[in-house]
Amino acid sequence: MASNQYTKLVESQRAYFDTGEPASLAHRKKALLTLKKLIENDGAELVDAVEKDLRRLPGVTKNLELNAAKVEIDYFLENLDEWTAPHYVDKTLNTLLDTPMVVSDAKGVVLLLSPWNYPVNLVLMPLVPIIGSGNTVIIKPSELSSNTADAIERVFSKYFDKEFLAVVQGGIPETTELLKERYDHIVYTGSTPVAKIILAAAAKHITPCTLELGGKCPVIVCDDADIEVTSKRLAWGKWLNCGQTCLAPDYVITTEATKPKLVKELTKNLHEFYGSDIRNNIDYSRIINERHFDRLENLLNTTNGEILFQGGNPDRSDNFIPPVIIDSSLEDPIMADEIFGPILPIITVQDISEAIATIRSMEKPLAAYIFTRSDKNIDRLLKETSSGGVTVNDVMFHMTVDTLPFGGVGHSGFGRYRGKFGFTEFTHPKAVLKRGFFADSLTSARYPPLTPAKEKGMARITGKRIALPKTVKTYLPWLSCLIAGVVIGIVIQKYKTF
Repeated sequence: MASNQYTKLVESQRAYFDTGEPASLAHRKKALLTLKKLIENDGAELVDAVEKDLRRLPGVTKNLELNAAKVEIDYFLENLDEWTAPHYVDKTLNTLLDTPMVVSDAKGVVLLLSPWNYPVNLVLMPLVPIIGSGNTVIIKPSELSSNTADAIERVFSKYFDKEFLAVVQGGIPETTELLKERYDHIVYTGSTPVAKIILAAAAKHITPCTLELGGKCPVIVCDDADIEVTSKRLAWGKWLNCGQTCLAPDYVITTEATKPKLVKELTKNLHEFYGSDIRNNIDYSRIINERHFDRLENLLNTTNGEILFQGGNPDRSDNFIPPVIIDSSLEDPIMADEIFGPILPIITVQDISEAIATIRSMEKPLAAYIFTRSDKNIDRLLKETSSGGVTVNDVMFHMTVDTLPFGGVGHSGFGRYRGKFGFTEFTHPKAVLKRGFFADSLTSARYPPLTPAKEKGMARITGKRIALPKTVKTYLPWLSCLIAGVVIGIVIQKYKTF
């Protein structure tokens, strides 16, 4: 698609948005129901495409990528009436006669740049709040998962008009041209270097962004953890999708006493999950392409750590990197950047204090995990470290809770979605104060000419916040508040000194 066609596409979507139709409650619900119908009727085509790109079992993709989106759609449909209604906020004595509220406005045209590792889910999950919030959207799927990108374009074009939802394909040149256009919001999931390019482009139009960037997600395994359960959950999260998950455990921090027990159990779990011939096990996925294979193989070739387990030999012709566990250190090259693959370094520390210091010495991750029976240890992780999210005694599961926000902090990104948080992300909370024409004398001191008496009168209004007592807000109906306000106004008028 030529650059002028991108301009025309954005203009057509903005013109459609300006009609008010996408922001109407009826259209939002219809769009969400259409998306759910797409998943139910054509989800199999999307699942098959993912299998071609990542060699991931269809059943896994269906559960991880499609079902979660259907649940999110249902959650939105259940709550849209409430979320789109004006939200009335607390009054003070000064606003007793007024109506202060927040009205959520749809933003406009949204650009959604999705990644290759979960190429369906990371289109669908932000897409639900984007269209549920009343916006139009242009989707640019990753060219690295080319089979899935083709399937997304075919399937979505069957259900949605381009003036509302369009899919644009291409690589770096096409994305560069897309980013020259003006949007009302940009969503990107991927790497930090690319995010900086996107932010630079967005800055030209002062466009807000939602960035989900991953990072090195740490796992603290304390001495009091149930090692059998810990290792099973850790192994599942690390080697799911061959380690190509933004929330996947990047490295483990544990003590010298716990390390051998943990490695023994992890090795046992890997044999239970993938057998003795991991390469030929259908449950084990593949690296997305040769470039990422070379990156991971280079990490294995340059590490200074001791390899504690390796489930086979890398094979570039098959994009196969086996599960690897390495006894590592913070100075090892493997600890420099997010691994995003099936290699698990283990860092040895003395205690929880050193574990927390290790996490604090790095950039803020998308998630942090801890396995422990100690509430004190949990509390220290929560209070002394910063991350996008935390799961205690498991990995990644906070992402499955639709009433929790999903997003990063610092180098792991900013902005968030899931449930109401997604609705808030893709709408503008417009402040509204509705006033009547009566009781103008209560604030007449603002009108020129300024006199000493008026200055004192304005000071009484602006110099102190007088909140309504909780008993008034809780037990008196709004009519009583109105009557009380009128009475107060009469008294002020009678005894005013200006």
